[in-house]
Amino acid sequence: MRNVAMPLLAVVLGLAGCSGGAAPDAAQQEQQRDRSGVGKVDGTLLTTGGDGSDWAMTGFNYQEQRFSPLTQVNAGNVAKLGLAWFADMPDARGQEATPIVIDGKLFVTGPWSKLYAFDAATGAKLWEYDPKVDPQKGVQACCDVVNRGVAAWKGQLFLGTLDGRLIALDAKTGTPNWSVQTTDNAKPYTITGAPRVVKDMVVIGNGGAEFGVRGYVTAYDAKTGAQKWRFYTVPNPSGAKDGAASDAAMAKVAPTWSKNGQWKQSGGGGTVWDSIVYDAELDQLYLGVGNGSPWNHGLRSEGQGDNLFLSSIVALKPETGEYVWHYQETPAETWDFTATQPINLATLTIGGQKRQVLMQAPKNGFFYVIDRTNGKLINAGQFIPGVNWASGYDLKTGRPIEHPESRYYRTGKPFLAVPSAIAAHNWQPMSFSPQTGLAYVPAQSVGAAYLNPSSPLDQRKPIGFNVGQDLGNAMYPRDAAAVKAAVAGATGTLVAWDPVANKARWKVEYPTPWNGGTMTTAGNLVFQGTALGEFRAYAADTGRQLFSFPAGTGIMAGAATYMVGGKQYVAVLAGRGGALPLSIGYAIGKARDVPNRPRLLVFALDGTAKLPPAPGATPAAPVPLPTETAAPEQVAQGKLLFGRYCQVCHGASAAGGGVLPNLQNSPVLADAETWKSILIDGALKDRGMVSFARVMTPEQAQSIRQYVIDEARWARANLGDGGKADVKTR
Repeated sequence: MRNVAMPLLAVVLGLAGCSGGAAPDAAQQEQQRDRSGVGKVDGTLLTTGGDGSDWAMTGFNYQEQRFSPLTQVNAGNVAKLGLAWFADMPDARGQEATPIVIDGKLFVTGPWSKLYAFDAATGAKLWEYDPKVDPQKGVQACCDVVNRGVAAWKGQLFLGTLDGRLIALDAKTGTPNWSVQTTDNAKPYTITGAPRVVKDMVVIGNGGAEFGVRGYVTAYDAKTGAQKWRFYTVPNPSGAKDGAASDAAMAKVAPTWSKNGQWKQSGGGGTVWDSIVYDAELDQLYLGVGNGSPWNHGLRSEGQGDNLFLSSIVALKPETGEYVWHYQETPAETWDFTATQPINLATLTIGGQKRQVLMQAPKNGFFYVIDRTNGKLINAGQFIPGVNWASGYDLKTGRPIEHPESRYYRTGKPFLAVPSAIAAHNWQPMSFSPQTGLAYVPAQSVGAAYLNPSSPLDQRKPIGFNVGQDLGNAMYPRDAAAVKAAVAGATGTLVAWDPVANKARWKVEYPTPWNGGTMTTAGNLVFQGTALGEFRAYAADTGRQLFSFPAGTGIMAGAATYMVGGKQYVAVLAGRGGALPLSIGYAIGKARDVPNRPRLLVFALDGTAKLPPAPGATPAAPVPLPTETAAPEQVAQGKLLFGRYCQVCHGASAAGGGVLPNLQNSPVLADAETWKSILIDGALKDRGMVSFARVMTPEQAQSIRQYVIDEARWARANLGDGGKADVKTR
């Protein structure tokens, strides 16, 4: 049943007192706080996760296994799962959040950092909060204007916003209690990840390394928003101390960077844009650190040094931010191989001994099992085929065995890498079942070319990616067979990985990449959505498919499950977006044609709700292309400019990925003046399409238009359905 009514909220107006007693002091008032709702969320609940009635944090509990003990829905009856209720979401951009559910209330975020509260059993909307992010901030979000969720603690919700704010809200009303700007908004920082709360502190990182920033993580007092500590993940380019918790660690970090290099201007990167995990057993906080800025190690650090703490797991003391240990997964990273992907904590029996471990399947294609007591590598196995930057790891040194040709800045030759920056595993959550002993990884194979800069365009600019790559020449070749092969080779896989045996136990193959995150339960189930629009359940032990629901839109996010009134529910956000659909275009394959209808879907056994009939979809008639022709030199210049400034949102070869407009079919192509008004004058800046006048002339903007026209002509003549127009509803 879909319920759109706005109910009244019950409000507690007074405290019960003892007859003739004195007024309670502050400590007594704290003890008398409402222990229902979000008020009950504290370190005890987040450590254990409770009995499964709540899904109180993004990874379920501090172990972040995304494993629920609930069994009402199980492998024997999951085929009876039906839609209980749904809610349409307002913004058709990437939906990446995992809902949290506490005491029958569901909280979920959407694009532009908006937050919504629902009755978890009926779907009645309780309240919503819009932080009013300036749409122009979208140009500084490398991978869509997304948000991955909120944290809860003692009656408050904590939201990170795209423009770098951390906001505490009253969970009952959605009213802000405090807000702090965690970043310098004059720089291209963003926040897309979910905060974590530890010991009355809210911990948050940031993104922006593609544009040029220096990464750090900050802890704030949960009650007041006062800063407690900050830890920088890379050295201060000036060489000065920061007066931060990281100062002591920088003594060993600084020598791993060159004395010169572009990191001195860019800040070096190392943003912690997603994975922050608290280890309640060892009282340690783990940071998953991102890529370098620029990506190209030859430019960033003159090809010198490991560049700590890039692509590393870093352990800190949570009270102070003091460094404990680190493990660097990709030394001297140069491929955008982040270590920001989700981390699961567990205790495994390895070699006959109990080992407290953390597990991560990051971008680079290797699944890591690391001893969390000391940061030592235990296992590192390839979880996708064809990994070609390294053949494996030396377990004595913990370092990869690299293929020399992968260091393209040394060879001077292009390197076609598998995996690529799109990743063997990106932000989509992986999960771990202590019942099966398996981790469930939403993996994919997407290759890409890495090239040294060949144009002044590749130098650092005030807008657009600053990654030290020749993006303009890294797009699809003008060869139909090569394009179709690239599309066919871009696939997805659900990998059930055995971290002890260091190998896959079973796999499910998908025809397209960019499928959803995973969630597992004690009912022997693994849930995952697909890019082609299904929500599925598999047997966790065998991989046998047991359930499928046609969502009518692609699903990227991870699910949550909870219990209300004796009934188990499963909730997942549906909707497309993110890095791959925006930037790669053709490689998204058939998922380009899947409509983007953002919804929150909630299931229960014998659910009877129905989605409205999907409107008919048909390809829009291709717009007539202009008859004008441009000189090859102008088209070539347009290609370089497009790759430098436009590709990451409008797709390689201007093909689009089904989220933002397919420029090959834009009616504006025929109108040079309107094209200029958008690219140069900023006519659509209030919709996130900012002016590029700072980095290109009106004449260069017309070169981009001529390139897109030329690309559209070629695609229509050579690719058939691969170059068709946008799908529109009727």
